[in-house]
Amino acid sequence: QVQLVESGGGLVQAGGSLRLSCVASRGIFGISNMAWYRQGPGKERELVARITTGDITNYADSVKGRFTISKDNALNTVYLQMNSLKPEDTAVYHCNAKGRMVVSVEGATREFDYWGQGTQVTVSS
Repeated sequence: QVQLVESGGGLVQAGGSLRLSCVASRGIFGISNMAWYRQGPGKERELVARITTGDITNYADSVKGRFTISKDNALNTVYLQMNSLKPEDTAVYHCNAKGRMVVSVEGATREFDYWGQGTQVTVSS
């Protein structure tokens, strides 16, 4: 069973920092594009940052220069370092793994798209 387990959320004052971690099942980490999404109160879920299997990263404009996504392949873990936090960063942050896996000896593949349960980040003003 595929699992994504997030940790590192909490309460922090504006201007502070947090580092989120997401540990993925070993079977999918190496073939996944990993991402962090967030959903704030009364808002839709939005992409925060993504890192591909080739280590290409991209960020939402609202977090560029403040957040950094990285990964440790040996630990099957993706991180989100969040600096200079603002009250508008308050949200539940979810880890996402998306990719394609081989499902038969004939080489048939299927896409997968897995989500973690989320970790709450609250930034006070």
